[in-house]
Amino acid sequence: MRGGLDEEPDTLAEIFERRKPVTDLSASDLSTIYPKPTPRVIAKARPEIDAHAEKFIAMSPFCVLATSSLDGSVDASPRGGNPGFVHVAGPNLLLMPDRSGNNRIDSFRNIVEGSGFVQLIFFVPGIDETLRVGGKGKLSAAPDLLASMVEFGKPPRAVLSIDVHEAYFHCGKALMRAKLWSQETRVERAVLPSISEVIHDQTKLGEPESQAEVVARYKTQL
Repeated sequence: MRGGLDEEPDTLAEIFERRKPVTDLSASDLSTIYPKPTPRVIAKARPEIDAHAEKFIAMSPFCVLATSSLDGSVDASPRGGNPGFVHVAGPNLLLMPDRSGNNRIDSFRNIVEGSGFVQLIFFVPGIDETLRVGGKGKLSAAPDLLASMVEFGKPPRAVLSIDVHEAYFHCGKALMRAKLWSQETRVERAVLPSISEVIHDQTKLGEPESQAEVVARYKTQL
């Protein structure tokens, strides 16, 4: 604390700056902080999509796709569609259609230029548990495959196929802490400007649109 009653108290940044660094932890340090996972936690990781995972994916309208580039940088991208938009084509094969987005294609660049390894976390509204799937991805734009995955009145631009190496369920603690599905924690959209207004403020590019205008435009681009 600073001296004198009239002086301002220390800020959090100043307090953290004086603390001994704790970020350079080694594997041995981690083992002193966290107990070993139980045999059950290790055994729950399965080498394929079983009946429980398949049912969960069929109910899921949303997942997060994580990829990595050759330089080690990581990208995480939200993906969504009607429940079951990611197709279980076999015990070790998932097919994810790619819909209209911002055309940055960071995830797909990582897959074709980087390691190709992917991780997905599937969510089902109302269920606190999530499903994690890992494997190797590759892209296809085969016309017959695209035609078989029409949704929202149009085929996808490409399809990501995932050779599944591992799948397991996460417990619901994180979503329970977040109260993610609770009506009492829902935030009214009006508390923030529209994404168009935010980006215009950040870049001064384009014309700002209201939230209603953004939603109306998005509905034509799904």
